[in-house]
Amino acid sequence: MAGKESPTLFDLTGRIALVTGTSRGLGQYFARALARAGADLILTSRDKSSLTEFAQEIQDLGRRSVSVDLDVCNEDSIRFAIQEAQAAFGAIDILVNNAGMNIRKPAIDVTWEDWNRILDTNLRGTFFVAQAVAKGMIERGYGRIINVGSVTSVAGYAGLGPYGASRGGVRQLTMSLADDWGLHGITVNCLAPGWFKTAQNQVMYENKEWVEYLCDRIPLKRPGHPDDLEGPVIFLASEASRYITGQMLLVDGGISTGATRALPAKSRSE
Repeated sequence: MAGKESPTLFDLTGRIALVTGTSRGLGQYFARALARAGADLILTSRDKSSLTEFAQEIQDLGRRSVSVDLDVCNEDSIRFAIQEAQAAFGAIDILVNNAGMNIRKPAIDVTWEDWNRILDTNLRGTFFVAQAVAKGMIERGYGRIINVGSVTSVAGYAGLGPYGASRGGVRQLTMSLADDWGLHGITVNCLAPGWFKTAQNQVMYENKEWVEYLCDRIPLKRPGHPDDLEGPVIFLASEASRYITGQMLLVDGGISTGATRALPAKSRSE
C-alpha cells in the first residue's frame, strides 16, 4: 500500500554481523540492536573471555553468536580473527567498526606514543579490519560496512586533538572506501555519535556544571543515550539504506549545528 514501507527493509534475519570492541560500551549496544533485528553476531575483544556473559545475552535473544580474539592494532590478529569468524559462520554480511580508544590531554602534553596509540586503534585499525572483511564481501557481491566516527569528525574540541584527527580520518576513509567498493555491492557509511556517556568519558559526566553547559549546546537538551543509536545502526546495516554510501550519519542531538547557550527568555522576546 502506498505510504507504507515493507517491514523486511529493516529485517536482518539470516545476516551475519561482526562488531568490533564488544566487551563494553557502545559496541554492546550496536551488537544487541543488530541481534534484535535478526542478525547473528560475531563478537570481538582483545580477550574473548571478557565476552562470555554478553555472548550468552545474545544467545538468549534467540541469535547465534561466536566470540573471537581481535586486537585491531595487530595485523596478524586481524587476519586470524576474520578467518575464525568466517570458519564459524561462512560469511560476514555486516561489519560495525566500533573498536576505539582515547587519551584525553591538552595538546601541549600529547606524546608521540599517545598519538600512535590513538591513530593506530581508531584509524589504521578501522581500515585494515574493513579491508579484511571486504575481501569476502567482494567475492559475494554484497556487504554493509559501518565505520564508527564521532561528532569530532566534524568539530574540534580542546583536549581531543589526536582523537579528533582519527575520527576526521574515519570520515574521509569512509568516502574513499565507498567509492572503491561500491561496484561490488558494498555500502560504506560512517555512524557518528555525539556526546554519549561511556566508560571512556564517564568522569566528565560527574561534573554537574559541565553537563549543564553541554546540554545548553545540544538543541535536544540532553546527552545521548545508547538506545538512541539502535535505529541508526539497524538502518545502515539493512536494505533500507541500500542506495546510501559514503555518508556520515550524525546522531548528536543537533550539537553539530553549532548551537550555543540559550539566551534568557526576556532577551529572546526583545
